[in-house]
Amino acid sequence: MDLNLTKEELSFRDELRAWLANNLPEDWNEWREKPIEESFPYLRAWQRKLQEGRWAAVSWPKEYGGRSATLMEQAIFWEEMARVEAPPMANSLGLGLIGPTIIAYGTEAQKKRYIPKILNAEEIWCQGFSEPNAGSDLAGLQMEARLDGDHYIVNGQKVWTSYGWIGDCCELVVRTDASVAKHKGLSVLLVDMKLPGVEIRPLRQMTGESEFNEIFFRDVRVPTENVLGKVNDGWNVAVSTLMYERGSYGARLHLIFKRAITRLIELSRSVQRNGRPAAQDPLIRQKLAQCSAEIEIMRFNQMRAFSRITATGVPGPEGSIQKIFWSELNQRLQQIAQELLGPYGQLLGGDPRAIDKGLWSYGYLRTRGNTIEAGTSEVQRNIIGHFVLGLPRSY
Repeated sequence: MDLNLTKEELSFRDELRAWLANNLPEDWNEWREKPIEESFPYLRAWQRKLQEGRWAAVSWPKEYGGRSATLMEQAIFWEEMARVEAPPMANSLGLGLIGPTIIAYGTEAQKKRYIPKILNAEEIWCQGFSEPNAGSDLAGLQMEARLDGDHYIVNGQKVWTSYGWIGDCCELVVRTDASVAKHKGLSVLLVDMKLPGVEIRPLRQMTGESEFNEIFFRDVRVPTENVLGKVNDGWNVAVSTLMYERGSYGARLHLIFKRAITRLIELSRSVQRNGRPAAQDPLIRQKLAQCSAEIEIMRFNQMRAFSRITATGVPGPEGSIQKIFWSELNQRLQQIAQELLGPYGQLLGGDPRAIDKGLWSYGYLRTRGNTIEAGTSEVQRNIIGHFVLGLPRSY
């Protein structure tokens, strides 16, 4: 594993840095504290600007509006975006997960229909995977899609749907054959969220947001031409989407965690504990140092994953390893923040005494979901144990 950037990678980084220096919006700090419902048009406009420079989907093939970026160049892109604290893109699921799946499995008509509108944020995408009785066990889902002429009639419920509240389209996993093994009877549909029979309900989180939603489908008619991939091969299509999710997300998080630990170290020199700066407490110093070291471990593990895929073309177990590592690391990081900041760390953004405008109270509450979303830690450990270590399957 060579951690030095090649000439081509340095050129890619320098081009991106120059573009960001000239195009990064100056008013993002004013918008970032607004409710997501208010800031979403702003994020759409930012994604369109990125797409004008062909930066919105760097990993996509050039013929679909990307740059055919290598894995290392993708990592560089996310690191540079985090370094300058750039706004997120509005269509993150469409760009990072669903768009690549459509490129891999879609018909030419589907690619022509959906890809351009994913790139310019005209259509926002969500995932219809988890159900009340089939969260981590995706193969156990029950949503029925019954063939009726040239349409499927869809009935059932999805839950924990990110961007469901703003979604125009959904990558929906449904059961099209209940007579075969449960993972063999699934299909993936590309569904218009404005169709009659689709009902979206927000789920209020402990952070106060409704980032996730539950969605009900009642006799929703979806054209058969909207099947992504082959009928009853939805398991492979869905797993491909999850591979994009688990394999690349860690590359985006390293600098975010790095920035957080740097800020905590800075605060430790000014926050008082027992009449002296917290930085003088040996236990606090040890925890900050341990967390800082783990953030570097996360970076090296991501580079190892990229090196393996570049060399072999096949993803290794690092996706599941990284998912466990970053989600549990972030929980430890936010726990340290609460220990360091004390009662002030619990104050919400509207309180004038809140440190960093309530960033730490929000961060602590939000991390509770990290070990659930994108595959629970229990499921990831089962994957590693069974498929990597050869241990018996856990039920």
